Order: sequence, then structure tokens, then C-alpha cells
Amino acid sequence: MEIYKAQPRQPQRRLKKAPTPTLKYLLWGGAGGATIMLLAFLGYFFYLLGALPKVDRLADYRPPILSQVYGQDGTLVGEFYLERRTVVPVDKMPKRLIQAFVSAEDSNFYQHKGIDYVGIARAAVKNLISMRKKEGASTITQQVAKSMLLTPEKKFSRKLKEAILAKRMEERLTKDEILYIYLNQIYLGAGAYGVQLAAETYFGKEVDKLNLAEMAMLAGLPKAPNSYSPIKHLERAKERQGYVLERMVKEGYITQAEADYAKATPIVIQPLKKVNAEQSAYFLEQVRQQLVEKYGEERLYKDGLKIYTTMNAEMQRGAYDSVVNGLKAVDKRQGFRGAAKYLAEAEVEPFCKKVEDDIDELSLKQGAVYQGVVTGVDPAKHELTVRVGDRTGTLPKKNMEWAGKVELVNSYGKPQTRRAIGLGAVLELQVKEPDKNRTGAVFALDQVPEAQAALIAIDPMTGGVRAMVGGYDYKKSQFNRAMQAKRNPGSAFKPIIYAAALEHGMTTASIIDDTQVEYESGGDKAWKPKNYDNVYRGPVTMREALTNSINVVSVKILEQIGVGTAIDYAKKLGITSPLASNLTLALGSSSVTPMELTSAYSVFASGGYRTTPYFVTKVLDRDGNVLEEVPEPKVPVFGQMSSAQAQGDAPAQGEDEEGKVPPAVPQPGQPVITEATGGVIPVIPPETAFIMTNLMQSVVSSGTGGRARALGRPVAGKTGTTNDMKDAWFVGYVPQLVAGVWVGYDQERSLGAGGSGGQAAAPIWTEFMQRALAGLPVKSFPTPGNVTFALIDPRNGRLAKDGTPGAVQECFVSGTEPTSYSSEPAADTVSAQ
Repeated sequence: MEIYKAQPRQPQRRLKKAPTPTLKYLLWGGAGGATIMLLAFLGYFFYLLGALPKVDRLADYRPPILSQVYGQDGTLVGEFYLERRTVVPVDKMPKRLIQAFVSAEDSNFYQHKGIDYVGIARAAVKNLISMRKKEGASTITQQVAKSMLLTPEKKFSRKLKEAILAKRMEERLTKDEILYIYLNQIYLGAGAYGVQLAAETYFGKEVDKLNLAEMAMLAGLPKAPNSYSPIKHLERAKERQGYVLERMVKEGYITQAEADYAKATPIVIQPLKKVNAEQSAYFLEQVRQQLVEKYGEERLYKDGLKIYTTMNAEMQRGAYDSVVNGLKAVDKRQGFRGAAKYLAEAEVEPFCKKVEDDIDELSLKQGAVYQGVVTGVDPAKHELTVRVGDRTGTLPKKNMEWAGKVELVNSYGKPQTRRAIGLGAVLELQVKEPDKNRTGAVFALDQVPEAQAALIAIDPMTGGVRAMVGGYDYKKSQFNRAMQAKRNPGSAFKPIIYAAALEHGMTTASIIDDTQVEYESGGDKAWKPKNYDNVYRGPVTMREALTNSINVVSVKILEQIGVGTAIDYAKKLGITSPLASNLTLALGSSSVTPMELTSAYSVFASGGYRTTPYFVTKVLDRDGNVLEEVPEPKVPVFGQMSSAQAQGDAPAQGEDEEGKVPPAVPQPGQPVITEATGGVIPVIPPETAFIMTNLMQSVVSSGTGGRARALGRPVAGKTGTTNDMKDAWFVGYVPQLVAGVWVGYDQERSLGAGGSGGQAAAPIWTEFMQRALAGLPVKSFPTPGNVTFALIDPRNGRLAKDGTPGAVQECFVSGTEPTSYSSEPAADTVSAQ
């Protein structure tokens, strides 16, 4: 029997399946595509190497820095900038400030070569764990590259560009040079670029005076300047400060004890006193326009110019406050117009959040006005609870009494009448008592005026504009009414007519008959000028006529001297606007700007010289080189010009050998400064200027300008009110300063009760001058040697003897005074019939 052994089973061979043609093509296609993409990437990479901006220019880092505007006394009054920045060298920055920024933003800064690969890996792990972007990995060098050389687009290509440029920067610049750019370039919130402006903005200090607590707080800002702002969110800022300090400990820059001490150091938010551009906005805009025309916007906004102006900072503040206060007084006389709008209950929170975002102060400023919302009503006390941003306060009954009887409605929704205030009402609120811990503020009801005003103040001896306000709120209207608004001056134009009359045969004692008269007007109806008060006084002197602003007399004076004579005289004083060639000119029927009229009055104040108003005295570039300098024009000696010089019969100071002077009508804002003239032109005799001043002193002492007596010093001026009280004026002066005020609506309509020049404009002028002249000596108007005084009987304009009832002292150019007494025949009396 054969025994058969089982043979081990041979494994079957599996034949390899050949790839199908389709798969083969796909594999080849994928490999080819990857190769193409790699080549494309390499091509793009090498293209970038050649196309990216050069980093060499960063070695001469000259970022856009702010141009600063200075006032007459050298104080900072304004700024022009795209980015508010002041550049400081690294060696002025405290070492620990630099360490704080490095710790917070790029702890491996001194080790990496532009790209922090360890940081990238760490950030990727953290972001993967949290499933969101929790940490970035851009180095300080990359941030500089992005800020200085690239656009802010969020694309992969930008990150690649950023990395390439960062590597290049590390090859060409030192670490200190990179930090110098970074710490001057970075935005740190509240409009501040760079550590120097941030130190000033938050702590009111130079950067080298910061303590460790303040340095750490600044270093915490780049991540989110608004969210960590110590002005708006101090607690959040302190949390971020703690993080920075702990990072500094970890990096070995400070000890834990130093960090703990810094955390416990009180943070005092004390911003450096900012330039209040709101108060100076119209003045600064005039300067801006002048400089842009000369140097261009690029240079003005980026090149750090130093601009010196004629502005007196205190006078400018006074001008702004006076206009605001005066317009509010005019407006409140018209009554309460109701809430600005009404919010539904759900709209209150978003509205308040927006208001809070616009508030830069830790607490509300006393006297400032904010928009608030009514959130509670107490009818028993007639009191409102209001919110201004995140702050709450009360509006008591006594602080809204000016609005009259107002109904309080304890429900949301617009009331049926504007004389009611309900929940959700948006009101203008003035802070009477600031809030403490965001509660407890006390407010007064306010209202945005609808009328507008302009104020211009000029040094009559130089033409330097000391203050200018062109409207109530520059942010809402950039139209500069002081320079651009042409309005009828009314009786404020009369001094020009009277001055012309003095040089054409009339004197202060001339008698004019104040009786009604009719003139043919070329139409169906004759023109019959009327006095403002409808009172007709019979024979009056020039002084009485101007003091009481008698219209009929002014028309008769103009008729006597001739309209053409008055127009030529006005042009001589600097009026450039077209003037009506008819008798209505005597009543101020031709429109002029406040600048023109105030400048014309400055001829009287200066003793007969016309000075061209100007704003800029000197401009320096960022390196201190003088780009332009305007020598200050100066009236030689007040009142010392002779009549012959004024009339052109003798060379005046500053004339050349041929007796030539510049054109007679310079343009406001463009100073005529030449070696020949010194910037001033004698245009009328000093005697005329003095007599007109003396006449206008009577307007203040016993006429329509009585409010100006509150100055308690010699002052001359004239009111002006047009038909239906559409325009109110007061222009006046002391020896050191002349100022003009206009009040009215942009779209002409009556100012209503209290809308005359004496009631609407004179109070603004007086408040301004009280502040402007504080600290200046009281001066009298000097009398030229060719002026004499005589006792006059105002009933007939002749000489009066001592003891004559009603007799007054009157001034004359020597030789023009009356020679007969009131009891004698009036052979020498000049009259206008």
C-alpha cells in the first residue's frame, strides 16, 4: 500500500491589474497640474521679488506728521494732519517701553529674522485647539512692512508679500531702526499715531516721562485701540495692562515685584490739553485755504509745517463763546421748538451707544452740550430722568423754565404738541453738574439755534485778524459768514456816509432838518424814507442824528454830498462789494461782508490808515527752514498823519520817491506787505478819523449802542438793523481792537422780538470785548493836534456861551468851527435841507 504525503499548498499568484487608461491619465494630469502650480508659484514668487517696493527708502523714514498752527503768542491753536503723529527718536523712548511692546507684540523680535516660525507654530496649535483664530503670528517687522509698504487687503498674496518684505527689512535695517519706524507709525487710538502722541493723549506726558504702569497700558493698545482705550474702557485697559506686565516678567525684563507694583499704581487719565479745533474752526479753515493754494494739500497735511498766525487764542475762545451764548439767547426768545426727534423704547439703547462712542471724556464736561434721551418722567416734581450715552442724570423743572409751560408725558411715542416732552424724546442737554461714576449728572434744557452769526476782530494798527467765528457750528455748516456772507448793514453803514460828509463841507454842528421827505423812484410810488422809531425831531445836529440813528437825516446828508462821493469814499476805506448808486445807500441797502465793514471801521480806529486784514505771519518746514515770513505792518503813530498826507498833498511815511502807494482796494486775506508801504496805507485825515470816533462814542454813551457801555472804558461803535429785523449788526472799537458782529438767518427772515442790532448783536460784541480786553490797559482815543473843541448850541449849531441851556462841547477840524453865537445871525452855519 502506497502511502501518499500531502504536498503543501502553493499560494496562488495574483496577477497585478494594469491601471486603466483613465486613471493613468488622471495621475499624470494631477502630477502635471501640481508641477504647473509649483512653477506658477515660483514664477509669482520671483515676480514678487522684483516687483515689491524697495525697503531701502525706510532707512530714511519720514512719515506723514502733523502740521501745527500757532497763535500770536506762540500757543498751539490748531493742527492739520491725515495721521496725528509726532516722530521721536528711539533713544528718547524708555527702554522698558520698548520691552513692553516687544513682550506684548513679538517676544522673539530680537531672535528672528523677520518671520517667527516658532510663533507661527504656537499660534496654529492654539487656533486649532480653540477652533477659531485666537492668536496671530505677525512679527513687528511684518507689521511695519504691512503698514509702510503694502495695502491693507486681506489676501494670501499680501501675507506672502509681507513675509518677503520682512525678510528684506531685517537684512537692510537694524532692530532699532525697525522699532523706530514701528513705534512712531503704529495707531494707538483716540486719533494718536505713535507713542509720543499716545503718551500726550492719554497721560498728558512726554513719552520719556511715562512710568511702567503707563508704558504697559500703551503697549496693550495695538491689539484693539478702541476696546482697550483707557479713556473709554479703563477696566479693560487695566486687564490688558496686567497681561503685558506678566509677559514682561516671563521674558525677564522686569521682576514679579515690579509688575505687581505697576499693577497697583493708580492710572490718571489726564490728556494733554487738546487744541479745541471747534472754537477755531473757521479761522483755521481760512488759513488752510491760503496754505493749500500756496503749498498744496500733500505738503500741508504730511510735511509737519509750523504755521504762525495772527490769532490771539484767548480772544478766539471768547469770540466762540460769545457767539454761541448770544445765538442761544436770541433763539430762546423765540420759544421752545420741541424735541429733536422721538425714539421707540427699543431704539434708546442703540442711540445711547452711538452717543457714548463720540464722548472722549471720562465724565461729562461742565457747560458742554450733549444729545440725551428722556427715560423717566416725574409729573409731581415736573422733572425728567435722562440718559446721555451710558450716563444718567436729571433735568429739574427750574432748568427748563425758559421753555415756558411744557407738558410732561409718561409714555413713548411723539406727543400731539411741540409743547410736550415724553419718553424717548431726544433733547439738547447742557451739563450743569457733571456725573460721578456715570450717574447723578444735572442737566439744563438747551436748543440748537436756527439763527447764525459772525464775529471778526482785527488789530487796527496792523491788520492782524485776532479772532474770527463764521457761524454757530462749523461741523454743520462750513460757510464762513464772516468772510463770505454779504448782507445789508443797515445803519451800521452810516458812519461811512458821515465821514464822507465831514470831508465835503459839513461839521458835527451842521444842522439837518429831520422831517419827512419824498423822492421820485421812477415807478408809480415815490420813495419816502422813514425813521426806525417813526419819530421826527425837526432840526438836529450830525451828532444827534448819528447817536439816534435817524434815517431821514442820513438820506439828506447823502443827497447833499452826492452818492458818487460816498461810493468813492467807501472804496477808499476798503469796501469792495458793489454799492447801490442811489439814496438808499444811506440806509445800508447794499450788501457787504462782516470782514469788509469791520475793516472799514478799523480806518477810524487807526487814525486814518487802512491796513489789509491778514492771518499768517510765518511758515517753517519740518526742518525749521523759513518758507515765508510776513513782516508785521504797523501804523507809525496813532493819529500823527497830517491832513496833507491823507489828501495826497505830501508824501506819507512809506511812500517811494514818486509818492506811489499800492492799489487802493486790497483783497481781505491777502496782505499787502512791501518795503515801500509797511502794509499800511494812509487814506483819510486823522482829524476825520478822530471826529468819527468821537461821534460814535456818543452812540455808545447815549444812543443805540448803550450795551457796550458795560466795558467801562472809552469805546466807539454803531448798531445796524435792516427792514423787518432780518439783519442785526454792531461794529465797534477801542484803540487796541476793532470788532464786528452780524446776526441773522441764512435764509432771510425776521429775527423777531429782540432782533435789533442793539439787542441781538451788541450783547455778543460786548461779551467778546470784555474777555478780549481783560488785562489790557484802558486807553483813550488820542486827539490829533489839528482838532479843536467848542461849546455849541445844538438847537442851531452855533457857538454857545457858558451857561447856555443844553449847550454841548463839540469837536472840529481847526478852522471849521462856527464863528457866530446863537444870538447872532447864522451866516456860517452849514445845513442840509
